[in-house]
Amino acid sequence: MPLKPRPRNIPKIPGAVRLYKISAYVTGVMLLLLCLEMILKYSGLHTELALGDSRGLFVPAGTIRSPAIDLSLTILIVHGWLYVVYLFVDFRLWSIMRWPFSRFLLIALGGVIPFLSFFVEHRMAKIALSQYETLQSERTLAQAATA
Repeated sequence: MPLKPRPRNIPKIPGAVRLYKISAYVTGVMLLLLCLEMILKYSGLHTELALGDSRGLFVPAGTIRSPAIDLSLTILIVHGWLYVVYLFVDFRLWSIMRWPFSRFLLIALGGVIPFLSFFVEHRMAKIALSQYETLQSERTLAQAATA
């Protein structure tokens, strides 16, 4: 029999799902930006993104001048840290819902496989909110039976 969320955690489910949805979209967008940056840099274009460079936004790889901001590196670092936050949010939702570990791994993959976070987010949020509605109905029926 699959585990259910603990009664004290049931009210936390909508907030955990909301936070998960936000982090999934932000991480997914940053991953797509990272993929774009890697295509620009490692394809035949050999281009990096720079902010404040006199040559414009796209500059030859490895030639970003000092006062300019290396957007390629910034995207890489920001995605890495946002993925760590995404994993914490993933863990919170997973532990509140008491899902199997395989579901945790599937959600975690959403932050490293392009576009997957959007699909996984939609599916997991739907499952979590459906379980929440079921638990709320069971709780209401139990309270009515004891009254």
